Amino acid sequence: MYRFIHSSDLHLGKRFGNFGGDLPGRLREARHAVIARLAALARDHGATAILLAGDTFDTETPSPEIRRQALAEMRHHAPLRWVVLPGNHDSLQAAQLWSALCAEAPENVVLAVEPQPVLLAPQAMLFPAPCTTRRPGRDLSEWMDGAPTPEGTIRIGLAHGAIQRFSEDDVASDVIAPDRARRSGLDYLALGDWHGAVAVDRRTHYSGSPEPDRFKHDRPGQALLVDIAGPAAFPDVTPLDTASFAWRTLPLHLLDGDDCAAALEAILPDSRLRRHTLARIAASGRCRLAGRTALAASVGHAMPDFAFLELDERALATECDSEDLDLIDRAGALREAADALLAEAGEEGRSAADQDVARAALARLFSFCETTAS
Repeated sequence: MYRFIHSSDLHLGKRFGNFGGDLPGRLREARHAVIARLAALARDHGATAILLAGDTFDTETPSPEIRRQALAEMRHHAPLRWVVLPGNHDSLQAAQLWSALCAEAPENVVLAVEPQPVLLAPQAMLFPAPCTTRRPGRDLSEWMDGAPTPEGTIRIGLAHGAIQRFSEDDVASDVIAPDRARRSGLDYLALGDWHGAVAVDRRTHYSGSPEPDRFKHDRPGQALLVDIAGPAAFPDVTPLDTASFAWRTLPLHLLDGDDCAAALEAILPDSRLRRHTLARIAASGRCRLAGRTALAASVGHAMPDFAFLELDERALATECDSEDLDLIDRAGALREAADALLAEAGEEGRSAADQDVARAALARLFSFCETTAS
């Protein structure tokens, strides 16, 4: 049996410039801390190697601190072996990066910079497909087909990129044949690039990022523990939780008359988890102006509890009639503005974006008037 950890897309040094305050620094530090978490999982489960399937670094020019501190952490966990594959974000085109890594890498770090076999263990051979450029435009894993191994050897592929689709709309980066494992006689193909874990087939897996960096995948960060009993045996793949931060999209469907604040509180995570949670409230359905204002106020009240919290109201329609507008004003300039915004929000000839702007402005006007009155 050969046992290892499959991970990818650490994106060390990612800036997270779309966030403010101390959150970018916390997220960057969490990515570095993943190295120690992966090592601990390997020790706990008896794995001897960690295969990083590309994008270990977020850019082709990580700072010397990012690069050297990552190598120092990997060195600390010797004799555990790390295999680092160039991905599209840190491709071999970054000659200065890989030259520095080759000069500084400790003995327990293998830089898979050549498409040639790497002996992982007496019974296990690795076939890496390093990214030569950000968009190589060809299937870099193709060389695995003709690579021989001694009889009785476990064959493991390591690659980074999208699985090829056979349509006229394909882009150049969709280059890895989906049946590469079968074509090359691989017992397992470890892939990186997709940030959510995906099983392409029983022998081909994306590990996903061990520390999520976006709301797109909406799943916890994981690495994969892979057991291969021997040549031709199907691998036993077990997901292992690795993330310190959770990125969650929380659906909130509202109906006219719902208590919006209570509905929001019902979907929020436990208070002790919020500091390490980035959450997006995806509001949908319909509510009245008062409910929309109460929802926004509740989100604002909860924000300090979270690493990040935002309200997405694009799918939330506003129910409004003359009684609601009376709460703004019964006459005068404010009422005229409210009437105009309500008309624009429902005007068929206007674009959806313009209608959304009108609804948001009406809700803000209502909130302003309510705050002023109180």
